[in-house]
Order: sequence, then C-alpha cells, then structure tokens
Amino acid sequence: MDRKKLEELLRAVAAGEVPVEDAVARLRHLPYEDLGFARVDTHRTLRTGLPEAIYCEGKTPAQSAAIAARLAATGAPVLATRADAATFEAIREQCPAATYHEEARLVVVAGETADRAGRVIVLSAGTADRPVAEEAALTAETVGCRVERVYDVGVAGLHRLLDQVEAIQQADCLVVVAGMEGALASVVAGLAGGPVIAVPTSVGYGASFGGLAPLLTMLNSCAGGVLVVNIDNGFGAGYAAALIARRAREDL
Repeated sequence: MDRKKLEELLRAVAAGEVPVEDAVARLRHLPYEDLGFARVDTHRTLRTGLPEAIYCEGKTPAQSAAIAARLAATGAPVLATRADAATFEAIREQCPAATYHEEARLVVVAGETADRAGRVIVLSAGTADRPVAEEAALTAETVGCRVERVYDVGVAGLHRLLDQVEAIQQADCLVVVAGMEGALASVVAGLAGGPVIAVPTSVGYGASFGGLAPLLTMLNSCAGGVLVVNIDNGFGAGYAAALIARRAREDL
C-alpha cells in the first residue's frame, strides 16, 4: 500500500463509506507478510515512496514468483533483479503483465506510480558496461523518474562526453557506470551540477581485478559529490538516484 491508497482508505473510513473492521482487514498485513521462506515488505512504498525489490539469485523461480505476486497485489511496481529466463516465466505465470529485460536481467511488473518526478542521467563508459547501466536506468524509470541514457562516452574519447555537457548539468542526479580504470565518474562529477553515483563494473582486463580497480578509483575520486556503490550494482545506483532526484523535485 502506498501513501495515496492509505489516504483514500482513511478518508473513506472518516466518511463512513468503509467500516473500521474492513479497514483493519486491509491493513492487517502491514508492515510485512510472512510467506514462510521470505518476509515480504509491503510497507516500503509507504515509507520511502519507492517499491520493494526482489533479488532473484539464490531463490528458486517459484519463490521469486510468489514474492512478486504478493508485491504486485499492493498495486506498486515490482522489480525482480538478476533474473534468468526461468524466473521470468515463473513470475509471468503469477503476473501476466511482467516484462523481461534480458540485457539488464530485470523483470518489471508495472504498477501505479505517481507522475514522473526528477531527472536522472545514466552514463556508461563503454558498450560492455551497458547491462549494468540498463539495470540502473530501468530501475529509476520503474520507480517513477525520467531517465536519459548516454552510453559509450568513456574517457578514451573525451569529445563524446563533452557533447553531453548541457544535459549533464541539468540532471538532478547522475549514474556513471564504468569498468577498466573507472575514470569516467571523476570527469563527469567535474562537469555536473548534481550528485554522481558511481558504479564500478567487472569489465576489464586482468589488472582490473574483476572491478576492484575501478572501485578504488571511484572511492579515491578527486571530484566532490561522487558516491560509490558496489561492483556491478546497477540496481542500487538506480534506486538511490531515484530517491535523490525525486526528493530534489519535491523540494523545488
């Protein structure tokens, strides 16, 4: 249940249109529902304005599908991350409106969202970073932000990035996805007017150590305003960017 639905329910109770007992029945599962193998947080949308998400790796397709069905019943969007084709098929049996974004390994069940608020730009250093960048972009879109994608603008060809300076400076929040040495985040932060969430990826040759090299580069950025998430964590970056961008719009 989100804030809008809760307000509607309380007004209906106050107007005598919904009996108190019925309202209690609707609210009895808050703030979570125990499915035995998972405690599903049905209260997150009300607390944060953004929905709960499912991390599918380590869960069976049936478990992910059961969680998705319960979350979809609240009316909020559903995000299932790191999902394979088998998981998607299981979720689609429970939620026919589910869509699968294979590149990002993300299943989305569109729900009721507020008007899109906040502008997020997702940049990737190279084409090989796209799967993580798409995970971030789709996450921010699903939870209600306007998202612009700017891909393959790494520092090996800086002129490609400089063509995007105007857009970069207008964003409420930026997500920068880069492997190799991870220098793009510092460069973007030196141009941007908003905070930068840096995502190191495991893309690169041996000395990148599976993403450790770009992670350390981003943590040691000389530019202010750079926040860093874990290696390949596009979901975490997109979710955080949406929180920041939406709050920035609300404050304005």
